[in-house]
Amino acid sequence: MHVDGVGHPLDTAPEGWRERLAVLAYGSNANPSKITWLRGRLGLEGPVVVAHARCTGLAAVWAAGFRVVDDQRPATLTALDGVEDHAIWFVTPDQLAVLDRCEGRGTRYHLARLTEPDITLEDGTRLTDVHTYVGAAPIRYPLLIDGAPVRTADVPQAEAARLDGVAADGHGVPCEVVTPAFRG
Repeated sequence: MHVDGVGHPLDTAPEGWRERLAVLAYGSNANPSKITWLRGRLGLEGPVVVAHARCTGLAAVWAAGFRVVDDQRPATLTALDGVEDHAIWFVTPDQLAVLDRCEGRGTRYHLARLTEPDITLEDGTRLTDVHTYVGAAPIRYPLLIDGAPVRTADVPQAEAARLDGVAADGHGVPCEVVTPAFRG
């Protein structure tokens, strides 16, 4: 759990944290410093509960386009054979709204419910209702080189900016895009 710029054990997390929305985080969203950045820049509030998870059949890969703010290639998610460790954020509705703004929900990324998650927490809990952000436009679809996506685990970000390839035809993740609730 992240509060006031410090990590704390999950046994100090707020009651009911497992009932919050589970969001698979990969790339920079799995980095604790991103939580601090979101607090300072976008007003993220409250305890952020994060757990380590083992994900089968999903991979963080480099996106086809670049971020405007720093000309770096961001991560995106796709379905690939193998196992990767990522993070699960257990978020409140207000925290989800901050993530939506950060991820450019509806333009750069879509919030989606995974339809075939194979995700297990460190304590052995298998998650069945997990959301994540998937590419919503070709600049956030996986970068393909010789027809294959490039895992972020295989190529550092400094080198990823120099990769040359094409955008995949879509994000490739088995999921259902979640339509934003009306906020009148």
